[in-house]
Amino acid sequence: MKAAVIFDMDGTLFQTDKILELALDETFSHLRSLNLWTADTPIDTYREIMGVPLPTVWEILLPEHSNEIRQQADAYFLEKLVVNIKSGNGALYPNVQEIFCYLRENNFKIYIASNGLTEYLQTIVTYYNLDKWVTETFSIEQIHTLNKGDLVKTIIDKYKIKRGAVVGDRISDINAAKDNGLVSIGCNFDFANEAELAQADYVINDLSELQHVIAKSGLNSKQIYN
Repeated sequence: MKAAVIFDMDGTLFQTDKILELALDETFSHLRSLNLWTADTPIDTYREIMGVPLPTVWEILLPEHSNEIRQQADAYFLEKLVVNIKSGNGALYPNVQEIFCYLRENNFKIYIASNGLTEYLQTIVTYYNLDKWVTETFSIEQIHTLNKGDLVKTIIDKYKIKRGAVVGDRISDINAAKDNGLVSIGCNFDFANEAELAQADYVINDLSELQHVIAKSGLNSKQIYN
């Protein structure tokens, strides 16, 4: 049977916090220059809601603003994120490449399912050469429901995945695994929430621990593919 490991991007593979504050501060400085914002940049609020789709992010960060202004802020934010990635201001978490090599050597297919936008995700994949290991990267933009579980189901249906795991740091990743009958592996990284992680099948503190967890879960097999 085919098996796969589906990774979240932000806070799981990519250390978003290294560019998040920069891009968000640049965005709100831009809003201040347009007299559309007067307070400090709401970085703490953003950290609390990391993992939700961006339209929801801007509804929360700009509750009194029009959808048009939210869309403008979203576009500017994306532009600044991409610039910061290409400038080398971001970073992968430790052991990403090592665990990807391990998975591929053991006949797992690797996918990315993220609430990030397509251009942003592709910038990360290209900059860090992740397509060397990753079969395909999926963005929440590709589905209408903006539901992570539906995005994971899209991957499962397209590639006829029979078993596997979802690796991520937020409840949306854990629920996406459970909704699709996959193993949920929570990452106790920068944006993780203890109560959310408690609902995962397994919790790791470093990506290097995935090797042990996958073996323990029974997914590890060199005879997976037909």
